[in-house]
Amino acid sequence: MDILIEIGYAEEQEHPLTLKQVLLLNLSSRTTVRRRLARLLEQGVVRRRKNANDQRSSLLTVSASSLKLLGKYGGALTAICAEIE
Repeated sequence: MDILIEIGYAEEQEHPLTLKQVLLLNLSSRTTVRRRLARLLEQGVVRRRKNANDQRSSLLTVSASSLKLLGKYGGALTAICAEIE
């Protein structure tokens, strides 16, 4: 969930992240982040698109269907997180 939040926040700020930038966030080990991101890409939760400014890299964004789903359950997730803390 932490990777998804970081990607979504950066996209919301109109500065989508590249894979390298996600790895530099030190959310976990590089291998773990790569595995989690690969799963998110396979499941269609995160999308990869070419970077118009640098064709060597790709930008990561949250898919529209995932944003809709997160919006639907966002309030419940916030409440659960508040109870845990």
